[in-house]
Amino acid sequence: MSMHNDRVTPEDIRSKLTEIQGEATEQVESAKNQLLAAGVLLGLLLLIAAFLLGRRGGKRSSAVIEVRRA
Repeated sequence: MSMHNDRVTPEDIRSKLTEIQGEATEQVESAKNQLLAAGVLLGLLLLIAAFLLGRRGGKRSSAVIEVRRA
């Protein structure tokens, strides 16, 4: 706001809104990158857990098949 005038001009409002919008955009981009990284990490952990549980289940219930020929 101008020091010599106490009135708020449309230009004052535009400049303040632009400043706020820039800060908000930076915060959204930062949060988006953090969520993406967390999602990738969670997916990787779930994939590893499914792999390990599948191996354990396969060892526990593996069958021995006997083939007889007549």
